[in-house]
Amino acid sequence: MTNKVIIVGGGLAGSEACYQLAKRGVNVELYEMKPVKYSPAHHNPNFAELVCSNSLKSDQPTTSSGLLKKELQLFDSLIIKTAYECRVPAGGALAVDREKFAQQITDTIKSFENVKIINEELVDIPTDVPVIIATGPLTSDNLTKSLSKLLGEEYLYFFDASSPIVTFDSIDKDRSFVQDRYDKGDGDYINCPMNEQEYLAFYNELINAKSVELKDFENKKVFEGCMPVEVMAKRGVDTLRFGPLKPVGLRNPDGSKPYAVVQLRKEDAVGSLYNLVGFQTNLLYPEQKRVFSMIPALHKANFVRYGVMHRNSFINAPKLLTNTFQLKNNPNIYIAGQLSGVEGYIESTASGLISAINVYLKLNSKSPLNLSPNTMIGAIINYITNASASSFQPMNSNYGIINPLDQKVKDDKLKKQMIFDRSVEEISQVIKNI
Repeated sequence: MTNKVIIVGGGLAGSEACYQLAKRGVNVELYEMKPVKYSPAHHNPNFAELVCSNSLKSDQPTTSSGLLKKELQLFDSLIIKTAYECRVPAGGALAVDREKFAQQITDTIKSFENVKIINEELVDIPTDVPVIIATGPLTSDNLTKSLSKLLGEEYLYFFDASSPIVTFDSIDKDRSFVQDRYDKGDGDYINCPMNEQEYLAFYNELINAKSVELKDFENKKVFEGCMPVEVMAKRGVDTLRFGPLKPVGLRNPDGSKPYAVVQLRKEDAVGSLYNLVGFQTNLLYPEQKRVFSMIPALHKANFVRYGVMHRNSFINAPKLLTNTFQLKNNPNIYIAGQLSGVEGYIESTASGLISAINVYLKLNSKSPLNLSPNTMIGAIINYITNASASSFQPMNSNYGIINPLDQKVKDDKLKKQMIFDRSVEEISQVIKNI
């Protein structure tokens, strides 16, 4: 077995993977096409460039992102360690000086004598040595073609167009009812009815809500196959009522016909998460929370993921990946970062870290990591590898995907602290065996 590993991409996942392997003595060839070639969104020649926000979300232990950061700290994550060293004031969020952060990550990677940095675009993917592909949502066209041949073109996607997801427990059951349209089904939908006054108030706020400004390279293709719900609404006051909010085939529990109905569909097998059917949207996240909470049954909804419509290359993970981030049809190839189907800075970091450790374990003929959904990292891996392959969309960390506690705990803060403690204990035990 070779002691060389190739990593493609020097973003958060690639940088983390490189660090985890290099510090364990593995020889790494890191391909990063910058500064020879840039994607439409990249400008900084350094590794780990944050192209959107400089915030890595909350680091409070009772938040899902805070739990994920703690888990990564236990694994000695370079990204998390450096983020705290480059922190800037941002309330309860972990935000960084992005220039200092990228420079420090780059300096750390370059300090390893067993890391060879190759500043060129990798076009052909080798399959005779371990390769971690972590090229992110803006993977180059040439590498995308190579990936398509390796995976099968039908399993590689180029744009996110996903609806918001809410937790089942946060849906107002008194203002909703379970029924499939024309009763054709097994009760897979929760219906959120609105009367005329409620619908018109919702409609008015929807068409006037603020949207994300798409970049030029995104604008056309995002709308080719899917129209945002707010754009559809602007075509006329009743357009939604003849589209995703049509009430036909549905009746309120009292037998009356709703004026409009928002349908929620199961997002996972256990029914802890539901998505808003037909609500692909380009609204700003705070606007989604504000406007969609006007739907009576969702007035207290916990949104674990907001709708997105943007360029984001990713693979059909449930079809293609194992829980070690290896391709099922080629175990030498690992997919990490947003390309793997995780969503978010820290989630991408986690995938790079786990991929690298699994490569190291494989090189040393040891069993791979097996984190359960009791941990946030394990829950993310479980989700992307076991979600429905026919409707897969990327996922970030949230309490809707992690295993619930064995006992009922009413106090939400206490419950999340107990989940935090359970996760820390499990990961601490796993690390002892690496």
